[in-house]
Amino acid sequence: MPSPIATHLLKAAAAKPLFSPRAAQIPPLPRPTSAACRWFRWPSPARGLCSSPHSGPAAEGMGSDGTGTGTRRRVPAANGVSKEGAPQPLPVPPKLLTLPTVLTIGRVAAVPFLISTFYMEGPWAATATTGIFLAAAITDWLDGYIARKMHLGTPFGAFLDPVADKLMVAATLVLLCTKPLETSLLTNGPWLLTVPSIAIIGREITMSAVREWAASQNTQVLEAVAVNNLGKWKTATQMTALTMLLASRDPSLPVQGALVPPGVALLYASAGLAIWSLVVYIRNIWRILLK
Repeated sequence: MPSPIATHLLKAAAAKPLFSPRAAQIPPLPRPTSAACRWFRWPSPARGLCSSPHSGPAAEGMGSDGTGTGTRRRVPAANGVSKEGAPQPLPVPPKLLTLPTVLTIGRVAAVPFLISTFYMEGPWAATATTGIFLAAAITDWLDGYIARKMHLGTPFGAFLDPVADKLMVAATLVLLCTKPLETSLLTNGPWLLTVPSIAIIGREITMSAVREWAASQNTQVLEAVAVNNLGKWKTATQMTALTMLLASRDPSLPVQGALVPPGVALLYASAGLAIWSLVVYIRNIWRILLK
């Protein structure tokens, strides 16, 4: 017959066994990281090896969408067909250097060559100066046409286009005033080119300040200073007048002296259109501010 001590030990062992399966549970193996999965190309079932065995806030890895739900990423259905796990296309950034923008940059780069050839001596210097300005005037129209027809307009191109025009026009006006033509019309009235030049350059400076102020206001004020047909006629008249005045310096042209009077007349007409367009823009802004 067993002793009371042995009986007590047997009862205690039966109530709480020395070897408990729960206590001796083997800890789970550490799951591989996402880098290891990408390196060794681990398989990715519906719940991948890199994801946690249970969905939870820390579940992220292969087979999960990175949102902590442990489910695969779903792409919106296209034409009624859902594509599970298909990669979403990245947005394509807009191109900075489109063809119209390259033409505009070329006009800016042509300004130093215009100034250099203007002060050079030789039979080809005046022809080169006129050719550079004429090419700039043609590309001024061409880049806008290409941007509209081929939908290649960019914010950078829209900013740079008026800057290139103002640089080319202002440089040409200053050149013509510093070295006037040796004709009877300009010899008797040296101020004939100075007055419209000051009006045109002053208008451009004022209009640039007005547009910069309008950009900080609401949309209605910004639309009030948008380019209109009056401004386009002003630009076309300026380009024609300056081309004629530059060509009148070319001794190879037989009608050299005949280009000065119409060129000066068109320059005054462009100055009048410039002042008129400025008044129209200011009036439009004033009407909006009074509402």
